[in-house]
Amino acid sequence: MNSPTSSPRRAYWLKTLHEWHWITSAIALIGMLFFSITGITLNNVAVLESAPVITNKQAQLPAALNTQLASMAGEMADEDSASLPTAFLDWTRTTLNIDTRLAKQEWSDRDLNLSLQRPGGDAWMSINFSNGAVKFQDTDNGLIAYLNDLHKGHYTSTAWAWFIDGMGISCLIFALTGFFILFLHAKNRPATWPLVALGMLIPVLLALLTLH
Repeated sequence: MNSPTSSPRRAYWLKTLHEWHWITSAIALIGMLFFSITGITLNNVAVLESAPVITNKQAQLPAALNTQLASMAGEMADEDSASLPTAFLDWTRTTLNIDTRLAKQEWSDRDLNLSLQRPGGDAWMSINFSNGAVKFQDTDNGLIAYLNDLHKGHYTSTAWAWFIDGMGISCLIFALTGFFILFLHAKNRPATWPLVALGMLIPVLLALLTLH
């Protein structure tokens, strides 16, 4: 028989757990839907992927800019260690409609290669110091690839990484509060623990029997 204080205590914990459960479900709702859907698209990428769209551009770098970059090449000891000239960043933006501020750099005495990676695609630019010729190629892998990269956090921002961590914490609290709500209701719901055990057993068996 329950003690006189057990029912108020149980009611308190049920109320508290339900509050945290619905709050985290509200906060993480869109995130859970997004990561659930992109989990499916990631698992079926071979079926859902589309042909990449490749765009090529060519241009002629102004002589002054070419000379400036060529002079910088001799000072470069390794990649990603130079601040590209503001005039060059402005030129790529206005001439080629490309933002090269965060481009990964690879220098040599003959050329400069820039790599620009983003969710769902990538691009590269090559500048030949001997004649100032600029070649640019952009690859767009489509919406599904874009969403899949967001799911994995590939080539995203620090803010997006924080968002993923926040969604993970919210989902963790949602799951744990759900577990304790199940625990408090289990006495009146005999199927609770068999279903929980089944949910644990299925992935364990699949891992043991099908993954080598």
